[in-house]
Amino acid sequence: MVVGAMQTGGRQRSHGVQQVPRRTERLGPATVALLLISISSSTITVANRAQAAEAMDLRDLSIEDLSNIKISSVSKRAEPLSDAAASIYVISGEAIRRAGATSVPEMLRLAPNLQVAQITAQGFAITARGFNGSSSDKLLVLIDGRSVYTPFANGVFWDLQQVLPDDIERIEVISGPGATLWGANAVNGVINIITRRSSDTQGAVLDLGVGNLERRASLQYGGSLGDAVTYRVYGSDFYYGDSATATGTNAHDHWHKPQGGFRLDWSPGNDAVTLQGDYYKGSEASPVTANQEITGHNMIARWNHRFDGGSALQVHAYYDHIGLTAPHAFAEDLSTYDLDVQHSFTWGSRQQIVWGAGYRIQQDSFALAPAAVNQFFDPQSRRLDLDNLFVQDSVALLPLLKLILGAKVEDDPYSGGQLLPNVRLSWKVTDADLLWSAVSRAIRAPSRLDRDFFQTQGPLTLLKGGDFQPEKVIAYEMGYRARPGPGASLSISAYYNQYQDLRNAEVTVGGFPPIPSAGVTSGGYPIMFGNGMQGDTYGVELWGSYQLTQWWRLDPGFNWLHKNLRFKAGASTIGGIEIAGDDPTYQFSLRSSMNLNRDVMLDLELRSIASLPAPASASYTELDARLGWAVSERLQVSARGSNLLHSHHLEFGTMPVPLQVGANGVQAERSYYIDIRWRL
Repeated sequence: MVVGAMQTGGRQRSHGVQQVPRRTERLGPATVALLLISISSSTITVANRAQAAEAMDLRDLSIEDLSNIKISSVSKRAEPLSDAAASIYVISGEAIRRAGATSVPEMLRLAPNLQVAQITAQGFAITARGFNGSSSDKLLVLIDGRSVYTPFANGVFWDLQQVLPDDIERIEVISGPGATLWGANAVNGVINIITRRSSDTQGAVLDLGVGNLERRASLQYGGSLGDAVTYRVYGSDFYYGDSATATGTNAHDHWHKPQGGFRLDWSPGNDAVTLQGDYYKGSEASPVTANQEITGHNMIARWNHRFDGGSALQVHAYYDHIGLTAPHAFAEDLSTYDLDVQHSFTWGSRQQIVWGAGYRIQQDSFALAPAAVNQFFDPQSRRLDLDNLFVQDSVALLPLLKLILGAKVEDDPYSGGQLLPNVRLSWKVTDADLLWSAVSRAIRAPSRLDRDFFQTQGPLTLLKGGDFQPEKVIAYEMGYRARPGPGASLSISAYYNQYQDLRNAEVTVGGFPPIPSAGVTSGGYPIMFGNGMQGDTYGVELWGSYQLTQWWRLDPGFNWLHKNLRFKAGASTIGGIEIAGDDPTYQFSLRSSMNLNRDVMLDLELRSIASLPAPASASYTELDARLGWAVSERLQVSARGSNLLHSHHLEFGTMPVPLQVGANGVQAERSYYIDIRWRL
């Protein structure tokens, strides 16, 4: 059986061993062409105001100010980070730009409560609190409220997610369940990428970068259509070169992806209306098929209204389409339609309530070309409907003691109704100290891969879809967040998770009948996905900030994880517990941010990752560095080096584990990148 060589999200990820010289390509000249609108005197005024605001970035904020940044992912309403009763880390837009991160996975490396490992030039394994893999299915990811997980395997196609660093306001990273507010698959964490309003990105910005592995270009313009309406449009492209396998051969995984989009913000009175969208079309090399074509577009519409008295209403809708095609291999097409409504209000003097409902339709079609070992979905196309209703009440038991009770009822298309409750307790010991605890239930819903996937060889069925049920977790958490001094902050979280009905591979009893519609004329004794694994995990997460001097700040982070998984009595042990994920027992990071003078910044990041069991990867320690120079108010130049301590290292093994959906890993290489950012 060759499920281990299957494709992540349907795309082939295995690598050949043929020695082939590396290719180089150029960015298409049309990919960064935008029509710059004539700048009126009013637009110039708006742009000048934006430049002045941009100068007041997070470098000028104290650690106390950073602790009080407003976040929304924990309670679905704005609250200071220092009051959030959850293990949440905020990656600020300024931190992203200072680090020189150009892709979403690189940005997420800045969060000490995430595990990020490069698999290929195109693919990453990203998760929180374990169960990592190329199709990590216990982490929910949103971009401005648009969920980007796929029903194929309930994972994320990280190569399809691209946001310009200049447009990101912050990334809120929750480690721990968030199912009560965000639904199924928010099992071990939630990532919420929030972009800046168009009023904060006025004027034109040209960004050009070149390095030994990648080349990038983007052009963006923001303007206004009166006092209440602002907008921005952008175009970008990048090329990322081939990686090398563990044996030093060409991995044939180079790729590029042109992308463009817009955002429009309108703020009449007590209302705020946003309309935004993106379009992309790219190509990814593969060692076993012709180049894979990727296309997609999305549109988000959001309306916020604040009533007299403080209550607020939000209506959020989006449409998302992705298409993935490899000639003579496979074709996937997915369209998502989503509508979400939520209302928040204060009841009496002690209660804050947020409630809402949502409805989602996903139309998925996945076709694979016939082969010696044939893989397909039956049915090839399926419509998945998901609806939910949730409520959360924050009750002030005492002035400094708050109880948060919440529940969501979600109707999953495969397994029916699910109850996802949550209880949190927070004690604001002082203005600078918060103690919190939580108990939550979350599920990982069945995916198309779990229920509808088949694999045949000739007339025999090797793997078949089964009656896979949701994976379940009861999570117990406690944490402490503090500001020990005027120049320091600290967050400590501990957790214990009990998992039931984790996925395993079961040998069916009594065989399986033919599938005439798919050309399978004989039955067999195939393997199917079951719920034969269980266990528990526990760990600690720790991070903080310390302002050594006015110009130098350190941000350390550490997490430790222990997994104790086992098979249920009588369950098949095919593939071992490795099919549940590949995780290090610890990881450590230390980020240093220095303003050498008013115009020069030096940022260093050291990270140390423990070894991985299967696929096996040795432990490694690496250093990234970036030197930035503000030549003038309009021109910025930077040089970045990644993986500076070694010429190459493995981050996610070299061989696929049996039954683990994924691909052979490649070596992460030392790289250099020069960037020029010019405000026109």
